[in-house]
Amino acid sequence: MLRPIRLRTFCRCWFLVAFILAGTPLPWAQEASRGAVKSSPRRVPPTRPSSGGPAAIVPLPVPAEITPAPAEVRETEPMVKPEPPVGTPLSGPQAWLEAQIALSRLGFSCGSIDGVVGPQTRAALQAFQARENLPTTGQLDEATRSYLVLTTPPLVEITLTTDDFARLQPLEPTWLGKSQQTGLEYTSVLERISERARANPKLIRQLNPSIDWDHVTLGAVVTVPDISTPRPEEPVAHLHIRLAERVLTARSASGRLLARYPVSIPREVAKRPVGELRVTVVVPDPDYTFDPEVFPESEEGKQLGRKLRLPPGPNNPVGLAWIGLDRPGYGIHGTPSPEQVGRTESHGCFRLANWDAVSLLSMAWVGLPVFIEP
Repeated sequence: MLRPIRLRTFCRCWFLVAFILAGTPLPWAQEASRGAVKSSPRRVPPTRPSSGGPAAIVPLPVPAEITPAPAEVRETEPMVKPEPPVGTPLSGPQAWLEAQIALSRLGFSCGSIDGVVGPQTRAALQAFQARENLPTTGQLDEATRSYLVLTTPPLVEITLTTDDFARLQPLEPTWLGKSQQTGLEYTSVLERISERARANPKLIRQLNPSIDWDHVTLGAVVTVPDISTPRPEEPVAHLHIRLAERVLTARSASGRLLARYPVSIPREVAKRPVGELRVTVVVPDPDYTFDPEVFPESEEGKQLGRKLRLPPGPNNPVGLAWIGLDRPGYGIHGTPSPEQVGRTESHGCFRLANWDAVSLLSMAWVGLPVFIEP
């Protein structure tokens, strides 16, 4: 037998049905939501290694990306022009000599400093102009003079000491003779002072007309260009060698030009590798192994028929620095003939002036990419 439905129960049922059909939250649900506190997402605890060591954070998998080799940023790309530096503007009859000194201080090598405007000096100046977002005229125009300034005097006087004479040593003319020397040192005070000042010996003679270099003595005062080893503004991320232009550049990860050097390249086209290489070793004051097979034109080498080890020194065939590359027999190195850099060709390596090779050595590191372009 069915029990009769009370009037109060019947009204409550119709009240609930009306709220549901209208889509309105129930009054007591609204009260509960007002007092609720929003909770933060639950953090998944890091996975701990089975050894019981500190917690290890397991990163989410990221899709692999293929990063192309960084192409060299050409100096013609627009950049924000920085404020002109504070210093003495270049002027007077020695403006080009001062320009070479100022450029060398900034890492833009002109080769041997000689005070004469030539292709290497203009190329270095154009690279500087492009980096500073100036018109690349290759001239010491007004805009360039406002940015290329001297913060200290261009010339300095030095006094010859016992160190300048202690390392002097005659250089044997043969490979066998060189291998028997204690070191392949400077042969004269003029050669030592010229390399120390990154200058052509002719310029040193011009700056010091009263000195007899064949009879120079201890305590003599010599005027030379004042060049300090440039320090890069940022770490070097990659090197570029442009074969056609015979120039080596060092750049930061952002592409900023940090240093620029003239370079000699292999004589034979087949020995000019194009593509990416890596630095495998950096060696200051290296020795050198003479291999007759590398010098087929050497009559002495044909007669010797064996390899020779030559001691270190500025007149060593690879100069004062060796930066080995991951291709057998290839490297970037110095030379005992800095005036020929960028003009003559090598047997297979990339040759810099000794001072430029030493400067580059201080910036290079094992694994550094070297991109060689046609």
